[in-house]
Amino acid sequence: MHGPVLSSTRADRLDALRGAAIVWMVVFHFCFDLNHFGWIKQDFYRDPVWTWQRVVIVTLFVFCAGGGQALALQAGQSARRFWRRWLQVAGCALLVSAGSWWMFPRGWISFGILHGMAVMLLLLRLGLARWPAWALLLLAAAALVAPQLGGHAFFDSRWTNWLGLVTHKPVTEDYAPVLPWLGVMLFGFVFTRSQPERWSGRLPPGARGLALLGRWPLSIYMLHQPVLLGLLGLLTVL
Repeated sequence: MHGPVLSSTRADRLDALRGAAIVWMVVFHFCFDLNHFGWIKQDFYRDPVWTWQRVVIVTLFVFCAGGGQALALQAGQSARRFWRRWLQVAGCALLVSAGSWWMFPRGWISFGILHGMAVMLLLLRLGLARWPAWALLLLAAAALVAPQLGGHAFFDSRWTNWLGLVTHKPVTEDYAPVLPWLGVMLFGFVFTRSQPERWSGRLPPGARGLALLGRWPLSIYMLHQPVLLGLLGLLTVL
């Protein structure tokens, strides 16, 4: 049985890719929560098995965000719709900061993935989206390389580390600065803008469920951890 054809309003293959990232994220956080409650013993902050998984998961989300903006602009998305969605992302970022401060006061999230998304989407929508592909690719490459060239102590505070030019990674439960992640978003934007047909056509067998998940990334992101932590916390006291 074939998968659904790309609808007029959704890019099902992009949704499916985002859905795969969602599944991976939930499994990753489930393992993280098991470690938090002491059911397993893993080093999520230094063990490459876990740190590289996080890098790949964030890369998928940011790449899809760039691709989604390219498709939205090509479809003539109104400014009102963009700003409504942007306010949702920014508002959820603030909720994440507040919730993480309550749970992890020493490592609360001041600039995590949602904070980074909010800033990068602004940069893209308010200016970078008008740049030619060659300029965006150069900027993307520069964004990826810049943090590797060394940072400065000025950017090590919570008020300045959002740029990414730090001398060491801050103590926080999530950190997704503009550099290097803007580079990933720009690559997703350029790739999709130049080849939008890549996201059209029939889905591979079994991918329809992933596409459905991929349509609700923000809701799932905000709800899955409270649900997982609540269930595991309940099991712990039983």
